[in-house]
Amino acid sequence: MYQFLTTEIAYLKGVGPQRAKSLQDELNIYTYRDLLEYYPFRYIDKSSFTPVRSCFYAEAAVQMKGRINDVRVLGEGRKKRLVAKFYDDTGSIDLVWFKGIKWVEPLIKSDEEFTLFGKVTRFGKKYNIAHPDVEKYHITQTKSGNLQPVYNSGEKLGAKGLHSKGLEKIIRSLTNLCVGKIDSTLTPEIEHQYQLMDRETALRQIHFPDHQDLLKKARIRLKFEELFFLQMALIKQKMVSRSKSTGYVFETVGTHFNTFYKNHLPFELTGAQKRVVKEVRKDLSSGFHMNRLLQGDVGSGKTLVSLLVMLIALDNGFQATILAPTEILATQHFHSMNEFMEPMGVKVDLLTGSAKTAKRKQIDADLRDGTIQILIGTHAILEDKVVFQNLGIAIIDEQHKFGVAQRGKLWKKNHNPPHILVMTATPIPRTLAMTFYGDLDISVIDELPPGRKPIKTIHYFDSKRLVLFQFIEDEIKKGRQVYIVYPLIEESEAFEYKDLMDGYESISRRFPRPDYQISIVHGQMKPADKEYEMNLFAEGKTQILVATTVIEVGVNVPNASVMVIESAEKFGLSTLHQLRGRVGRGAEQSYCILMTGYKLSENGKKRMETMVRTNDGFDIAEVDLQMRGPGDIMGTQQSGILDLKIADLAKDNQILNMARIAATELLDEDENIQHKKNYPVRKELIRQMKRKPNWSRIS
Repeated sequence: MYQFLTTEIAYLKGVGPQRAKSLQDELNIYTYRDLLEYYPFRYIDKSSFTPVRSCFYAEAAVQMKGRINDVRVLGEGRKKRLVAKFYDDTGSIDLVWFKGIKWVEPLIKSDEEFTLFGKVTRFGKKYNIAHPDVEKYHITQTKSGNLQPVYNSGEKLGAKGLHSKGLEKIIRSLTNLCVGKIDSTLTPEIEHQYQLMDRETALRQIHFPDHQDLLKKARIRLKFEELFFLQMALIKQKMVSRSKSTGYVFETVGTHFNTFYKNHLPFELTGAQKRVVKEVRKDLSSGFHMNRLLQGDVGSGKTLVSLLVMLIALDNGFQATILAPTEILATQHFHSMNEFMEPMGVKVDLLTGSAKTAKRKQIDADLRDGTIQILIGTHAILEDKVVFQNLGIAIIDEQHKFGVAQRGKLWKKNHNPPHILVMTATPIPRTLAMTFYGDLDISVIDELPPGRKPIKTIHYFDSKRLVLFQFIEDEIKKGRQVYIVYPLIEESEAFEYKDLMDGYESISRRFPRPDYQISIVHGQMKPADKEYEMNLFAEGKTQILVATTVIEVGVNVPNASVMVIESAEKFGLSTLHQLRGRVGRGAEQSYCILMTGYKLSENGKKRMETMVRTNDGFDIAEVDLQMRGPGDIMGTQQSGILDLKIADLAKDNQILNMARIAATELLDEDENIQHKKNYPVRKELIRQMKRKPNWSRIS
């Protein structure tokens, strides 16, 4: 199989050097394998046709049978278009093409019957179909049944005859050549256990399905296979990392931990917090280097867990550090942790970029001699001149704010790398966590501490602004504080600033000084000025903070009870949820008010409905995944891992779970994949590993 499938695509009948060059340039198809794995994106059911008179009411694309006349080319240059009329016994509809005119026009001018596939669009009182798929009608059905594959193509490929029908023709030719030449990539045991179609049949049925049931089985087989090898690579990487990295052994849970737990714990830990502490303790005593991701929704108590973990390091004679993305968040961590640690005689200090020279010298000296037991800070901690006496654990808060290279600097702060715990308040759907962080151990805090009241979320249209202002006034009279957040529009600080300042002026008129004090924070301010304004709000000296999303992470003001998000439809679900998490941190009832215009897209409506319906960050993350897709959620930096040809992380959760279980069981039984029965898996894994990104750098 491997030699046959690595044959260059130019040698396939009907391709040749010129077409091969186009396939390489446009679709990244170089070999027989690449072409076989270029799957259809939909199928046309050739067995049924919609009458023209009925197509105007169809919500999805329709297939029709009829004739074409009145073919004309209109306009010039960019406005050039090909138009025609399609008709049958029941009526007619306009067709229009803006691209590919050269090869469409000769096809539709012939006086024959055609089949057409496309989506009807309405412009005012007129209907048309733009860029329909058109082909001459044949009474006989295709050899492979009634489902005709449709492939993504383009104008350049179409000019070479490699439109969808052209691709179908050469792929059919290739599948005929493949009979008896496709080896399995999975073991017979896995195929039997998960009731998977064999690979050769799956590849034939995915392109030319005999019927819907076989198409469904082919998809399941190919999705399972793709996700299985993705998980194999990640789990294998994790096993290799563990075997190579020796971690400091923290055998003792001693005085520091027990004294804090028994005498200073502010409230009883939730079951989820206790579970996470146990998972971390197990890692720390294993002799392996800990590399764990801690997920927890806003307000779930991750910081308290991180403090308990650092105290275990102290009990074993090591120092600990916590790295935060902003100075204000680092300062908040310092104040809250120092309040607990000072009565216990634990030395905690703060290092940020704004620290004075004398203070830095003192911190450097105290770190080297072990006087400082817990250091909290920003990127300043990563500098080479910051040297610990004996760093045992490093905790990274809001880990997505730090790059791999920055995190790597922490590993060099001791002879052996310190244990690493990375924390995020951005809930990640399980399918993405298993993929992007498959080589980390993952802990989840999925409970909120007792006594926290759920935040009430309300969606108002702009016409309710007077109601909003009255509500804000009532809350301020109760002694509460209010955030009002504006979006960054079109990625432009100039637009952001204008929108923010217009809002600030209207709020200032409604809430005038000296009765009200207002802070303002935006992207064009100097960092020191931002810190000053935020601190005024944090200290209760201003009642309203008008800001852009700079306050998304790192502001903890328990007295703030209202979060107003202006133009909320311009924010993604993840950001809306993060912003909402800035309130609800005190004992009082808190509110999140989403302000929007009346013109909302379907996605905009769904985001507002989701926010009003639930406070569960993981539920919100799943909706976000379904709406946006995994690439948008995880960002472009990690998009290389998402080069999936058929699996969909937003929809294939169940298949991913099965694939991960199968991969785990195989590696548990045969860690180095040496058993004869696992040879097909080993061969395919080696082939894929040569082409995949460096998995160890993804997390």
